[in-house]
Amino acid sequence: MSKSGSTNKIIDEKEMSFLDHLEELRWHIVRSVIAIIVFTILAFIYAPEIFNSIIFAPSRIDFPTFKWLCKLGEMTGSTTQLCVKPFPFKIQSRYMTGQFTMQVMASFVIGFIVAFPYFFWEIWRFVKPGLQFNEYKSSRGAVFAVSFLFFLGVSFGYFILCPLMTWFFSSYSISPAIVNEFDITSYVSTFTALVFGSGVLFQLPVAVYFLSHIGMLTPKFMRQYRRYAIIVILIIGAIVTPPDPISQVMISMPLFLLYEISILISARVERKKRKQELREQKAEESLS
Repeated sequence: MSKSGSTNKIIDEKEMSFLDHLEELRWHIVRSVIAIIVFTILAFIYAPEIFNSIIFAPSRIDFPTFKWLCKLGEMTGSTTQLCVKPFPFKIQSRYMTGQFTMQVMASFVIGFIVAFPYFFWEIWRFVKPGLQFNEYKSSRGAVFAVSFLFFLGVSFGYFILCPLMTWFFSSYSISPAIVNEFDITSYVSTFTALVFGSGVLFQLPVAVYFLSHIGMLTPKFMRQYRRYAIIVILIIGAIVTPPDPISQVMISMPLFLLYEISILISARVERKKRKQELREQKAEESLS
């Protein structure tokens, strides 16, 4: 898109009335919701295959994560600690509507995850015309970046957090007299919260980019409070993982890496803003 074409589009957009904006936003939301509903219905139809092959997979020892851990244990001599045994727990449904409710919930979450790129693309189509040319130019590839980070976070939650959480809590016992029998609502709720929450958490670089662009966040501030960020990351790692150093490192390192990447992103945005200010200053001096 040329600069003149983009400028004309922005001017046309600004001439729209408030009600026109609401009407346009409504149709973007309607199309997004339709996409989510379509994928939700498909997930609901294929729920038995999804539950057996995807949702319950992290509770089995043949899950890829446990195979990788076992191989790591063989290489490091920690086979006993890292090669897991069959999980000593059962999943039950104690409520009449438990299985149906969890099928609907899981289908919706899966439908939203699959439709997320289209959902964000529709929202971006509504926001984009209101951007100035420099803002539009600097935000190219936003749909790809947000979608990539979201699916990266979802994969992290599914392949790392879910199996480790299941491993820890299924083997945790304060007395041999207590049998672990988890309700389906508890298992599915935890599963969806970890997967979807990780997808949202991995949007940190995107959030930092826009906050830095509007001046609410600087790389200096993030570097200054890095030590506190590390403490928070370690606390999160200790809470959501089994109490062993390897698992905590596996969780904490990606989060710390995201923080460091966010600092670089903030620094890059700041450099671009300074260059833009220098160009505008030189242009004003040349005119005067």
